[in-house]
Amino acid sequence: MKLKYKQFHNTIKLIGLLSLIALPFTNDTQAQDQMTQNVSPKECVILLHGLARSDGSLEKMEQALKADGFHIINVDYPSREYTIETLAETYISKAVKNCESHEVEKIHFVTHSMGGILVRYYLSQHQLDKLGRVVMLSPPNQGSEVVDNLGDFPGYYALNGPAGQQLGTEPSSLPNTLGAVDYPVGIITGNKSINLILSLYIPGEDDGKVSVERAKVEGMTDFLVLPHTHPLIMDSDETIRQTIHFLRNETFDKKAEH
Repeated sequence: MKLKYKQFHNTIKLIGLLSLIALPFTNDTQAQDQMTQNVSPKECVILLHGLARSDGSLEKMEQALKADGFHIINVDYPSREYTIETLAETYISKAVKNCESHEVEKIHFVTHSMGGILVRYYLSQHQLDKLGRVVMLSPPNQGSEVVDNLGDFPGYYALNGPAGQQLGTEPSSLPNTLGAVDYPVGIITGNKSINLILSLYIPGEDDGKVSVERAKVEGMTDFLVLPHTHPLIMDSDETIRQTIHFLRNETFDKKAEH
């Protein structure tokens, strides 16, 4: 009986692991709102995708921000090849230099998932005089129980690399050692899941990868929960609208909440 239970438990873990492969490449078909208000072209926004994604996952966000007058650096980085520390130092540093070469007055960040942890690490190591505002979409700011449960399962490392191993919920995990933020941070996270297997590992409301509570970070400026899933939240028209609202006003448009 114990053997059968272990086999069943490993099967559930395998299904959860396989779902990590499929979900990131799902596309959202919502039409993009036309953004017509102007923002100074002296403001640069660095976009950072999540684990096992690419710059293409933030293309819709990129186009909306460009339409609003921002200069955009949409970073495509090899998220599965290096640690979070190496990724942040190598790729964010290049993006910041790119922004500065355009003589911008402000440098903002918009991130999805692990991209938010890269920014937190980078800003814990560097003082950015032109730092503006940071919007994080579904960030595992306190780690994810998915990593706790699947991190040691065969195949997880091959799919997610060293950075994927750093996102657990234990106190010693990288996100939990970075401390509070002391710059304007707006967090948008989701409470809908299309991955019921992964959601079994996560207590409370979640987006299929990260719980609503673990998306929060001490010192954050504003926090918003939208009815979206982890792999698709960045494509939501409302997410994009709220992101631009925070970049302009340092607050979300709470009057639009249902």
